[in-house]
Amino acid sequence: MPERTLHRASHEHFGIAPNRCLWLRRMHLARRALQLASPTSASVTSIAMDHGFWELGRFAATYRQLFGETPSATLRRPPDSGTPPQPSGPLDLSVPPSPVAASARHAAG
Repeated sequence: MPERTLHRASHEHFGIAPNRCLWLRRMHLARRALQLASPTSASVTSIAMDHGFWELGRFAATYRQLFGETPSATLRRPPDSGTPPQPSGPLDLSVPPSPVAASARHAAG
């Protein structure tokens, strides 16, 4: 696939560049690993490095912006502790519901 086609498709479907999409996937995989790991046998450093994040200070700062808590807080939180903090800040890439979907839900309810 030509690089230009990949970039165009990524922007059309996700609204971001392909490398940004892959970076976000790695961040989410690291978060999932932190959520599932035992704080007594795992470390933020090892999990971050396992997912290709070598600049640990930058990883921690962007993780906090993206997920609303530090990686160590995620690692320490018990798996059944309820809803995790909501993402906030400039890296919040959550997509608001479309007006069409919202009106369909409203009409169905």
